[in-house]
Amino acid sequence: MEQEKIKSAIESLLLVSGTPMKISRIAKILGISKPETENLVMLLQTEYSGRNKGMIIIRKEDELQLATTPENAQYVDQLVKSEIQEGLSRASLEVLSIIAYRGPISRIEVEAIRGVNCSFIVRSLLMRGLVDRMENPKDGRGYLYKISFEFLKRLGMEKVENLPDFENLSKDPRIKSVIA
Repeated sequence: MEQEKIKSAIESLLLVSGTPMKISRIAKILGISKPETENLVMLLQTEYSGRNKGMIIIRKEDELQLATTPENAQYVDQLVKSEIQEGLSRASLEVLSIIAYRGPISRIEVEAIRGVNCSFIVRSLLMRGLVDRMENPKDGRGYLYKISFEFLKRLGMEKVENLPDFENLSKDPRIKSVIA
């Protein structure tokens, strides 16, 4: 694969991940060496710093994450605040429903069901107190999401099993085949 395509793939992986990624994992996914990956990341960082770009690549030890530039913080803050203050979007309601009926569930599994990145929606639901995050016992690096007490309180329910048609929807084999 040529250098520009690999850099593009690195950007895509970091964007879709939404969380820090190990350089070794990126290298493995792309089928290139870790030193080559590090060199390409350094080139990307140089490209980002050389132009008026809205994104930067943050590196902490052996992990990378795509983030917005500090110059755009005020705009990002406005967006995040408005998301919290506004009602839930259709996409947020979909993610919340998936977490309610299938939780505890990983963000990756939610994304497999929906077919799109859900990291910002999950973060918004966390900030609103509608979902809780817990460590994934099967994968110490990841998290599982489940509905919160606040969610139940707002709906006036004693337990998640009281959701309409909970038994059928929480065990639907068609959904299991999507996230398996």
